[in-house]
Parts: sequence; C-alpha cells; structure tokens
Amino acid sequence: MHHQDDEDERDEQREHNGIMAKGFLAGALLGSLAGAGAALLLAPQSGKRTRAKIQHAGLELRDQTVAGVEDALEQARATGRHISAGVHKQTEDLQQRGQALLDEQKERVATIVEAGKKFAKGSAN
Repeated sequence: MHHQDDEDERDEQREHNGIMAKGFLAGALLGSLAGAGAALLLAPQSGKRTRAKIQHAGLELRDQTVAGVEDALEQARATGRHISAGVHKQTEDLQQRGQALLDEQKERVATIVEAGKKFAKGSAN
C-alpha cells in the first residue's frame, strides 16, 4: 500500500508541475503580449493602424488565455478524478480489512463461547 501511496504522490507532483509550467507559460505569454502592445503604442504609425494591431493582439491574448484556462481546468478535473479514485480505493481497502477483523473476532468469540459451554457442562457433571 505504501508503494501505491508513493506512486500517487509522484503522479500528483507531476500534475502539479504541469499546472505550474502552464501558469508560467501563460504569464510569459501575457508579458510578451504586454510588451508587444507597448511597442505598438510607441512605434511611429498611424493611430488607426496602431489601434488595429492592439485590437488584434488583444483578441489573440483572449483566445490564448481562454485556451490556457481550459487546459488548467481540465488538469484540475483530472487531478480531482485521480484523487477521488485513490480515496475510493483506500476506503474499499479499509472496509475489507475491517470486515476481515470483524469476522476474525466473531470466530474468536464463538470459540470462547463454545469452550465456556463445554467447561460448564463438564463442571455440572
């Protein structure tokens, strides 16, 4: 069971690292687009052309941000499903172990009761 726990922790760490990498890339992309927007504003062009470029860059940023958020949400959902499956399996394992212990204790009690009955019969004679 410890091996499975270690493997689950490694899987969770890999997923966490993937999410962090996507966040970093999204930040880098946002910074790049902000820099490009600043360059467009400072470049010697007509106002109409500059506005069109800024609008185009804004639309690209929106599309890339939406895609990044959707990817991050899917990663989070996958992580949630993975954790939920692990918890479900551990719950089943605990239930099985508990039932086995209960059955074992029932057998012990039955053996003790039976021995007590035999002893009582032997003492009565």
